[in-house]
Amino acid sequence: MQGWGVEALRLMLVTDETLCGGRSLEAIVAAAVRGGVRCVQLREKRLGTRAFVERARALKALLAPLRVPLVVNDRVDVALAIGADGVHLGQSDMPVEDARRLLPAEVFIGWSVETLDDVRRAAALPLDYLGTSPVFATATKTDAAPPWGLEGLRAAREATALPLVAIGGLHAGNAALAIAHGADSVAVVSAICAAADPEAAARELARVVGEGAR
Repeated sequence: MQGWGVEALRLMLVTDETLCGGRSLEAIVAAAVRGGVRCVQLREKRLGTRAFVERARALKALLAPLRVPLVVNDRVDVALAIGADGVHLGQSDMPVEDARRLLPAEVFIGWSVETLDDVRRAAALPLDYLGTSPVFATATKTDAAPPWGLEGLRAAREATALPLVAIGGLHAGNAALAIAHGADSVAVVSAICAAADPEAAARELARVVGEGAR
C-alpha cells in the first residue's frame, strides 16, 4: 500500500445509498470522515457506468484533500477513470493478476476471501489486503458466503501475513471482538450509512476499534 500503510484501513466505510434514508451519500461520507473513518469504499451495484464514474469522481474530490483513500468496489475501469486510490475485488470479479497489470503501481488492491483456501491462494497474488467477508450474517450483501465467525477470523489471521479487513454484520458492539480475533481493520455499511447521526456512529466505532487494537 504505497503511500498509505495499514493505519489507513483501520476503519473503512463501505457505501450503500439505499441505507441512507434519502440523505446525500456525499453528506454521509463527509460526516463519517469527520467521525474517524480512515478509508471509503464506494460500492454501487445499481448505477450505470457513467453515473458510477460521476459519483466516484465527486467522492474523490471530497476525500483527496483530507488524505482519505477512496477504494472502488469491483470496477477497475471506474477506478482508472477517476484515479482511485484502491480497488476491491470479489471472487467473481476481474482476476487479481489482470487488475494489477492494468492499474498504476500505487493503486492498492483488496480481495474478498470467503474460505481458508481463498486465504491461502492469496499468498501467490499481488494483493495489499484481504477482506474476510462476511464475519457475521448480514443483510447488506445478498450473495454473501457463510459467515466466518470469530474463530474463522482467527484461523484466517493465522493463515496470512496480509492485512485483514473484517466486514459483515459489524457494529460498535462487536467491532472490538473482530480486532481481538486478528482483524487489522473493520469495515462497516449499515452501522454508519443507516445511523441517525453518522458522525457520532463513526466516532464510536473509531473509539472501539482503537481500543481493540491496543
